[in-house]
Amino acid sequence: MPTAASTDTPSDGTGASEPVVAARLRLVVMRLARRLRQQASAGVTPSQLAALSSIERLGPLTLGELSSVERVRPPTMTRIVSGLEDVQLVTRERDPHDRRVARVRLTPQGQRFVEQSRTRKDAYLAAHLRSLTPTELTTLDEAASILERVMEDAE
Repeated sequence: MPTAASTDTPSDGTGASEPVVAARLRLVVMRLARRLRQQASAGVTPSQLAALSSIERLGPLTLGELSSVERVRPPTMTRIVSGLEDVQLVTRERDPHDRRVARVRLTPQGQRFVEQSRTRKDAYLAAHLRSLTPTELTTLDEAASILERVMEDAE
């Protein structure tokens, strides 16, 4: 009977197979994402924080554009944005070229919120990376570049 290792490792001996690496990456990325979400400020949901980050990164967006970027249905995005408006982190502004269109923009308070959240998450992760050797840090930096490329190809 074949063992898990014999069926999960390529026959050329080059290392783990794509399914094995995919499973390990999925688990560790999910755990890391959960821990980083816990570092976010209280008062917003993960979906709201993701929307705020997208607005910051891409600039003012329509609800439809934001729904597409976040891969959620428009009614879901409407609820997300309404919640963010309630706590004054975003505002809707009429498009100057088409008054029928509203764009969602970060308020100054929303911009500070995103920056503080990012700073806390980066500090949390950096504190945990301090125990690594310079070689391990270089390896992680290279892995991050590879993951960025993989994700760009997926879009």
